[in-house]
Amino acid sequence: MKTIDLWNNNAPYGGGSVEMHYYEPEVKKGDGAVIIFSGGGYSHRAYHEGEPYALELNRMGLLAFVVDYRVAPAQYPAPLLDAKKAVSYVRSKAKDLKIDPDKIAVMGSSAGGHLAAHCATDKWHFPEGEDLPWDYYMPNAQILCYPVTDIESHKGSFENLMGDYRIEILPERTHISMTPTYEVEEDTAVPAFIWHTSCDETVDVKGTYRYATRLSELGALVEMHIYPVGCHGLGLATGDPKRAPVEYVQRWIEDLERWLRLIGWINE
Repeated sequence: MKTIDLWNNNAPYGGGSVEMHYYEPEVKKGDGAVIIFSGGGYSHRAYHEGEPYALELNRMGLLAFVVDYRVAPAQYPAPLLDAKKAVSYVRSKAKDLKIDPDKIAVMGSSAGGHLAAHCATDKWHFPEGEDLPWDYYMPNAQILCYPVTDIESHKGSFENLMGDYRIEILPERTHISMTPTYEVEEDTAVPAFIWHTSCDETVDVKGTYRYATRLSELGALVEMHIYPVGCHGLGLATGDPKRAPVEYVQRWIEDLERWLRLIGWINE
């Protein structure tokens, strides 16, 4: 694992540094890369949704990156700019990394899923001082695990993201502009792999249905799995200090690998 400074003490909207961790497979089997944002409601970053995913992607033969994006008290659009910076950095290093610059995916869980989807659908926010076209900052695919997709699916994530602003007094358009389901357009409806559990009591699964439906309406290639068992925040579903293993859901990482083969990101 190598560490990269995305912002060296000059991160916009608050300053400071943002790191990204690079995981390289022992045997490379494809020309794509995946950038990971762990969940945590925009208040923290959950380890079990970061490095463990990267190691699974390495097992598949893909390059992986985990971004330590900013969380509260940092406010919107700081996390989004961190995500955009990560995409542009990986794309700028495509030749050195021996990857296809048009095969960069974002991946996230819960609030990290919101950040991934927001990065994939927002065309208006970019790091200052970089004169690059808007699509240079956009991923080519999205992998979402029990994602927050709109304010109805998890209000708390939006409150942390908005910081000092109370949702009740904000114009409706303010949180709509942070909502992938509403902001996605035909030219940002990139292929998506999405999974959730129908009994998730923290992030409402209906938000996932809404986002997947909108992507499908716009012609995106979407694979979605709604598992009938399992609580929120399962990660790989192999168990962690807060959650018991859920064997039935563990298949999602195998489903993801098949999907990555289907879209041509894993070649062997």
